[in-house]
Formats: sequence, structure tokens, C-alpha cells
Amino acid sequence: MALATPLRHHLPLAAAPAVAPDPATPSLVATRGALPPRWARLRSSLAASPSSEPRPTRSLTPPAAAAAGGRPTVLVTEKLGPLGLDLLRSFANVDCSYELTAEELRAKVSLVDALVVRSGTRVTREVFEAARGRLRVVGRAGVGIDNVDLQAATEAGCLVVNAPTANTVAAAEHTIALLTAMARNVAQADASLKAGKWERSKYVGVTLVGKTLAVMGFGKVGSEVARRAKGLGMDIIAHDPYAAVDRARAIGVDLVSFDEAISTADFISLHMPLTPSTEKLFNDETFAEMKEGVRIINVARGGVVDEEALLRALDNGTVAQAALDVFIEEPPPRDSKLVEHENVTVTPHLGASTTEAQEGVSLEIAEAVIGALRGDLAATAVNAPMVPAEVLSELSPYVVLAEKLGRLVVQLVSGGSGVKVVKVVYSSTRDPDDLDTRILRAMVTKGIVEPISSAFVNIVNADYVAKQRGLQIIEERILLDGSPEVPLDSIEVHLANVESKFAGALSDAGDIKVEGKVKDGSPHLTLVGSFSVDVGLEGNLILCCQVDQPGIIGKVGSILGKMNVNVSFMSVGRTAPGKQAIMAIGVDEEPEKEALKLIGETPFVEEFVFLKL
Repeated sequence: MALATPLRHHLPLAAAPAVAPDPATPSLVATRGALPPRWARLRSSLAASPSSEPRPTRSLTPPAAAAAGGRPTVLVTEKLGPLGLDLLRSFANVDCSYELTAEELRAKVSLVDALVVRSGTRVTREVFEAARGRLRVVGRAGVGIDNVDLQAATEAGCLVVNAPTANTVAAAEHTIALLTAMARNVAQADASLKAGKWERSKYVGVTLVGKTLAVMGFGKVGSEVARRAKGLGMDIIAHDPYAAVDRARAIGVDLVSFDEAISTADFISLHMPLTPSTEKLFNDETFAEMKEGVRIINVARGGVVDEEALLRALDNGTVAQAALDVFIEEPPPRDSKLVEHENVTVTPHLGASTTEAQEGVSLEIAEAVIGALRGDLAATAVNAPMVPAEVLSELSPYVVLAEKLGRLVVQLVSGGSGVKVVKVVYSSTRDPDDLDTRILRAMVTKGIVEPISSAFVNIVNADYVAKQRGLQIIEERILLDGSPEVPLDSIEVHLANVESKFAGALSDAGDIKVEGKVKDGSPHLTLVGSFSVDVGLEGNLILCCQVDQPGIIGKVGSILGKMNVNVSFMSVGRTAPGKQAIMAIGVDEEPEKEALKLIGETPFVEEFVFLKL
């Protein structure tokens, strides 16, 4: 056993920039354009029985408030594919109301549990305030989430999910389409010929073979673009502060600095999100650093380009051509000089506009929204811990354990004590970098805060709530010897500098201390203070501190039996024969006051406490 080591914690209050996904991971959308098998099967099942109820799953957080008939209500404000709507309707009441004004949206949002939007609906702080706590999830049917106020969503405890994979191939293919069309002046030549002209010499293009393409943003779409451009004979470089060098090189791409990328490329393709740090990143200064005659493609977000600066760069020849699918204002003004420029090829935000992509996006966002309404942990959440699905599955029973321990330990605090410092200790055989504890920390916080406040805490706002309440969460790790097959051996929760209503729960250091383990998939309490116990954390719990004497277990059990209280588990831990012991009793229901009074009056029982789990 090694010494406990501190862990990095504290999630950002707003969504952190997502780490670029592994470009070597296959896209969920098949490269030939078909839906992946999982969605293809789902499409078939919906067609056969569109009203069938999805299989229920265990919720890891409380479900959203249900509407009439026990079903949640989902508001869809922009057109969604029919398969996604069918899936939503199989689980919830769906209100499709398009082209709502901001005022109309605020009026409706307090009546729904989920909101599904595309890029045209702005989900502002005022929208979350108007929801008055009912809105639990916002689903963005697509990748970009710049039209959703993530900070306000986080503060409101509202999960924001997107559909980051379904339109990957479509966006990459459209990028390549614009790249080749721009290089060979396809759009301009088409318009010229249809106008009755024959201008072969005017529309001489450039070849792509041997040219350098800089991919700015090497996530899912960027890496797919790189793969396809390699097939065209181009040399690919990329800039992305979150991408791994070895993964990029695995597909023949060199990661370089921002300055090197823009100064050496013949073509620049933009695939970065719109954030405060990327807004108008391509401006007069950056255009001046580019190779003269560079060509730019943007199928990402319009706001990353300063459109007036791009127009100046086109006019002075710094940028030879541009191909744009996105704009700061959509649709752009009818008299836009950028749109009308002869050296600019434009399309009306068609990056995800393929039949297959639209079906995939609608199904992906419907699945994410339904999962969030059930209380499942969301792998596509953008304002919550971004944890891979396989990690969520593995940690699921420990998530339940973490919340139960939090709920238990806070009930051991006497009424006048204020909880300020919480230490969570994880015992594991795994290397610290191989164990993601963000969700576990969030659920400990949830367990501690909810029983003593009116706050609703989930994985989205747990860190924010803790910070607002002055609650310091410290995480430590104990590295054990052995095989790392099981992610955790135990979780300990300590409350420092508080008074306990149950002295037996105090550790030698004076902290309230409880420990739990997962056994056969279920959470168990294994330590209270310095006393070892073994009792399932289900239903409710009675802790008795007593002098270790024969017959006490029978007397307490008899009291509960006479009062018709069913005992589910019972365990006794002691320091030594005849000394102090703690009896932990799991009960299905809350005993009547008379039963608790009789337990307290039992000879040799020094103290007891009843805890709701």
C-alpha cells in the first residue's frame, strides 16, 4: 500500500473545451453513408412499433418531473428527423412548435422537461430563468452549442447534450466538396456557362496534388477531412492544442503550431468550435501572416472568421479564394459583398445536410435526451464531466455508492455544525491517470447537499453548488497492490471540523468517517468511524453503539420484530471482546418513534441513530 496522493479535481463551472476525440476511433456513421447498425436496428423497430416503450434503466440521478400521464414533456423548436421524433414520442409527450419568438419560448419552457433545438434557437439565461427549475435537459441536434448559454444551464442544473458524431462524415465530405469545387472554380464556371458564356481561360484552376492543407481543429470532422485529403495527394498538417501527436501521425498528419500552420499552408480548412478564444480568430492580423494566394474553407462556425477582414484579404490578393458554408449571421444579408465576391464559393450551411446525417443526428439527440430524462449519465454532455461510455458503465455501481455515502455521512452531523470540508479517499490498484473520479465527486456532493437543502444537485451543477455553498471537496488516493481489473476497492468520506450526533462515527483524527465498497454490484457500508461493519446501503439504516455484551443483538432485533419492522441486513463491528461495538441494521421502512425509544432504552446501548438512505 502506498501513501495517499491528492487528485486534481474542481470541474470548470462552464464547459471546458472538449479534448479532441481519438481520430483513430471509427465514426458512428459508416463511411459509406449508411446509418450505423445500432441506429439501423432502431429505425426498423420504430417502423414496426413506433409507440413501444423503451426498456427502463436504472437512473443514476433523479428523473425529470413528469407531465400528464407520468410522461415527461419535450419541446422541439426546430425541424427534427422523423425517426428522432418517433423515438422521443415513444418515451415522452412531444410539442413541436417551430419559429417561436424569444417571448414565446420563455412562456413555453416552464411547462416542459426537455428542449430540443438546432442552431436557430437561442437558449439564453432568460430562458433558463423562465423554466423555474423544471427544464432538465437541452438537446442540441448537431455539434456546435454556441447558441446555448452553458454557464446559465450549469447554474440551473440543466444538462446540455449534443449530437457530435452523426454528421461527422457529412461535414467532412462537404468540406472536400468545397475544397475541390473552389480549386477548379466549379461554381463560377457553372454560373458563367448557364449565362451563355464560354470562358475556359478565365477559370483555370489549381491542382491539389502536393499542396499543403492545414486542418485547424483536429477533432472528429477535422481528422476525417485529413483522411480524405490524403487520398487526393495533399500534404496534411494540423493545429489542435488537445490532439495527441502520435494519433495524428498514425494517419500521416503532423501537428504544428498555429503560426506555422497558417504561414505554410496552401489551403486552410477550419474545424474549430466558436468560443471566446476562437471568435474572429481569423482576422486582419492572421491573414497578413498567411502565404499569399492561400485558399480558405470554413464548414465549422461562421464566427471564427472576421468577415470584413476576409473581404479585405480577398481584395488585396492575400487570400486567393474562399469557400464558406457558415456565416456570422445566417442567412447573411442579401447585399453581402462577401457572398457576392467572385472568388468566394458559398453554400447555405449544408455541412450536415445529407439524408443519412439528418437521420443520424435526430436519433443521436433523441437517445441523449431520453437518457438524460431517465437520469442516466450522458456521454455526450457538454456541461458535465465528459466521460466515455465504457467508463460510465464501469463506474455505475460506484456512483450509487458515492451518493449513498454522502447521504449517510451528512446525517451524522449534529444540527449546529456546518459542513465546510469534505475529504473523499479512493482506494484502488489503478494508476491515478486511469481512474476518472469526477462523477464520483459530484455524487458525493449531491448526497451531502440535497438532504440539508432545497437544492437539486446533479452531475452538471455539483461543483458549482459546492462552490456557492463554500464546500471544499478534497480528493485523495490510496494506491493498492494487485490487479487493476476492478476500478475501486473502497470509497471513504470524511467530514472535518464538525460535531457528530453519533460519537461512534468519529475516527481517531476526530473526523466523521464512513467507508463503503461495492459487493456483487450493490453498495455496502464497511466502516463507521473505527468500527468495521458490513451492511447493504439500501432502504434505511440504524446504527447502535453499545458495550459488547451477549444478547443485545437479540433484544434489538426482537424490538424491531414486534414493531413489524423488516430487517434486511445486520452487522456488528467491535474493537475487542467486552469493549465498545457498533451494530449496523438495515431496515426496509422507518421504525415508529416507540420502537426507536425502546432501542435507546435497551441496556448497554449507549447511543443510536436512524439514517434515511
